[in-house]
Amino acid sequence: MRLNAKGRPEPGVAERFTLSEDGRIYTFYLRENARWSNGDPVTASDFFNSWERVLNPKTAAEYAYQLHYIENAKAYNEGKITDFSKVGIKVLQPYVLEVRLTHPTPFFLDLCAFVTTFPVHLPTVKRYGEEWLKPEKIVTNGAFLLKEWRLNDRIWLDKNPTYWDASAVSLKTVEVLPITNPNTAFNFYYTGGVDLIMDKSLVPLGLVTQLQARPDFHTAPYLGNFFFRFNVTRKPFQDARVRKAISMAINKSLIVNKITRSKELPAESFVPPGIQGYQPYGGTGYHPEKARALLAEAGYPGGKGFPLVDYLMNETPLSEMIGVEIKEMLDKELGIKLALRKQEWKVYLSALANLEFDLARSNWVGDYADPNTFLDMFITGGGNNRTGWSHPEYDRLLNQAAQELNTEKRFEFFRAAERIVVEEEAPICPLYFPVGIQIYDAEKWGGIEANVLDEHPIRSIYRKK
Repeated sequence: MRLNAKGRPEPGVAERFTLSEDGRIYTFYLRENARWSNGDPVTASDFFNSWERVLNPKTAAEYAYQLHYIENAKAYNEGKITDFSKVGIKVLQPYVLEVRLTHPTPFFLDLCAFVTTFPVHLPTVKRYGEEWLKPEKIVTNGAFLLKEWRLNDRIWLDKNPTYWDASAVSLKTVEVLPITNPNTAFNFYYTGGVDLIMDKSLVPLGLVTQLQARPDFHTAPYLGNFFFRFNVTRKPFQDARVRKAISMAINKSLIVNKITRSKELPAESFVPPGIQGYQPYGGTGYHPEKARALLAEAGYPGGKGFPLVDYLMNETPLSEMIGVEIKEMLDKELGIKLALRKQEWKVYLSALANLEFDLARSNWVGDYADPNTFLDMFITGGGNNRTGWSHPEYDRLLNQAAQELNTEKRFEFFRAAERIVVEEEAPICPLYFPVGIQIYDAEKWGGIEANVLDEHPIRSIYRKK
């Protein structure tokens, strides 16, 4: 599957599919004209082998859990079984792939449009090892070819003539500039050096109010959450009372009104609004008095005896400004001293994965429009948990939701789980729901549509006459 401009899954390499009456067996019929960039056909075996690679414990893929809905996939991923033929993925014919799920999964097609499930050209991976991603070596089957990648300079894409839907791809070349400084990015746009800015973090915070009045400033809510995590393996954050006290001391309305200023909503729940039929569960709220009482109950009255702790963040002006605000709030309300620790993106991600922090700035964008894409992050041992937190009742509720066919009951399980993660245990502190921001001239560019996933495929973008 692939995502369209509206952020919804649609047939990609699979021309069509069927679903069994019990909602468990998908049969995908692949397009026989789908080709890899070297001319090889894209077959069912490419998906079979690529999904085995994701699930293989030796790969240690953080997103392998997204395939755990398939029969025996979780057991194989965890090394409990070693025979991949027992996993519910079968090549029925060269262009027919069967996928058997453990139970009906309403968002499985959305997962099939997510990068984890995209096939890779395994002969190239085996031939070049970690070098297979380099422009002169990589073999792909998407709308564009990676022609050049100069680190911290630019990425150059050319239209892929072997792409099965090449006739619908308008752009012939695309230059992507990996700029991290918002002022530099906007200057490039303002002087005509680039055509589009597609990242909220590249909007100068000091200009947001003025930019909102411009016709080329486009904004819309999406399924995202800006929050921070606690490392519950470190003292004093092993104590839920400490975590809840800190969460209650954060004035989230102040953050969106003073810093972000793009009509973001303060967040109490972790699941954002916008998922049809689901009412997110609110969290601790802003209660400084209760926060002080909880901290005293935990043994730190007025912050006395509380150790100096660090707040890990990446190097962006937005992250730094929010970090400074949180530092001032915790000092003022609780007497807690916070040291801000900025790190380059890759180093930051490594520290996050290895739990080398006390508090860590984080954000999450839903992979599909379902509460599961947010709440399954914090199951025990989940690749994106990154808190060290584990809660048997939380795991049980997520498991019940996964097996429930009735949507109303399923959402009840999710709400009960969300209550645990944002109120009772609070291994995270939601701050605000971000908005998607793009800057471009709508009279010149088309194919960009606001959607809840904030996904804007380059193959859908076109230059207007």
